[in-house]
Amino acid sequence: MNQFEQFWSVVVDLIWGLPLVVFILATALYFSYISRLKPFTGFFHAVAILSGKYDSKNVPGELSHFQALTVALSGTIGMGNIAGVAIAISLGGAGAVFWMWVAGLFGMIIKFFTCTLSCLYRKVDEEGVEQGGPMYFIEGGLGKRFKPLAILFAVAGLIGCMPIFQVNQMASLLENELSITPLYTGIATAIFIGFIIIGDVKRVGKVTARIVPIMFLAYVFSSLYVILINYDAVPTILRDIYYSAFGSEALYGGATGLAFKEVLVTGIKRAIFSNEAGVGTEAMAHGTAKTKEPVREGLVAMLGPFIDTHIVCTCTALVILSSGIYSVDNGIVMTALSFKQTLPGVGDLIVYLVFTLFALSTMITYSYYSLKCARYLFGKRIGNKFIYVYLAFIPLSAIWTQMTIINIIDTMFALMIFPTLLSTILLSRKVIDEMNRYFNKL
Repeated sequence: MNQFEQFWSVVVDLIWGLPLVVFILATALYFSYISRLKPFTGFFHAVAILSGKYDSKNVPGELSHFQALTVALSGTIGMGNIAGVAIAISLGGAGAVFWMWVAGLFGMIIKFFTCTLSCLYRKVDEEGVEQGGPMYFIEGGLGKRFKPLAILFAVAGLIGCMPIFQVNQMASLLENELSITPLYTGIATAIFIGFIIIGDVKRVGKVTARIVPIMFLAYVFSSLYVILINYDAVPTILRDIYYSAFGSEALYGGATGLAFKEVLVTGIKRAIFSNEAGVGTEAMAHGTAKTKEPVREGLVAMLGPFIDTHIVCTCTALVILSSGIYSVDNGIVMTALSFKQTLPGVGDLIVYLVFTLFALSTMITYSYYSLKCARYLFGKRIGNKFIYVYLAFIPLSAIWTQMTIINIIDTMFALMIFPTLLSTILLSRKVIDEMNRYFNKL
């Protein structure tokens, strides 16, 4: 291991320990307590909002509720659901999947709070466009003295929303399957992504609104078919997920008899890597929604972790665990082999088409997040030029090792989680007031 890799390995171990996991879970429990779980009663109302029933042209914002959700989902439904789940199983055994489910449930309530605040404290930029996100609700809701927290979030977001993991995994897949040199994959991807993202969030919203539903349905139906073929193994897998979640011996997965702490931390870490609840990225997407009712977008945002973690991640986990392939070093290759083993021929199509769409859609959305952080830090004129730095990192990340990439992203996500959740806790009563007002009106 060279010094660059070793540095990030040490940093992530320091930051991503049990204290951060306890902080995240305690925050979710606190939000659940003060809200009395009332946001969950609006689950079907959120679906109605997505249908366009409550859309209006004469309201602030740039994207419809549906487009805002697809932008957020295109950032979360991606390599975290495919490679991230595989890595969780290889490092934490089947029990890590259980804690991913728990984190997904808590993620729903966390996203309700953060995304409601993102619309409640939007700020008009120099071009008259309302901007939302943790840096804006920290500054607007808590005042100038809390601006260092906003700057910490934006700096970490600038790096954490680089597309390095997605490019790295896609390059690994194409090298393994088609013997394409990773650097060539990185260069081609940079050109393609640059063509789409050198525009505004409306273009990103239009692209993701088309890609996300297609790739979601294609992946879920393919996964369900694989699971049905191996249905005899499913009861044993589910039992193993439960028992190994508490440190018992793992029958499946790459870990046997792991300590409870290791399984817990791995599951929570990979779930957050996947659904980004509490990280603050999703709040930047939902902050663009056209609405005068912040709670309305908070309810829509709550659907994200349910779709992302409880549906997509579960599909990936069952496909991998039912295939018995859980000892490959690379996450994306591990998932690809699981599909190809059960679906010869058709599995190749899923691997090449759907996995590539997952990676590209996430990179498109992450570009928006990264640019938004750059614009906050440096102003729109200088911040817009950061797009070229973003594109330059794409070929570079294609040749780095998987663990170095994951450690960098995990570190930045941890640095984003702290200011996002701390400020949301301090502003949580504002959310409760808005929630009660909105539900009383309904």
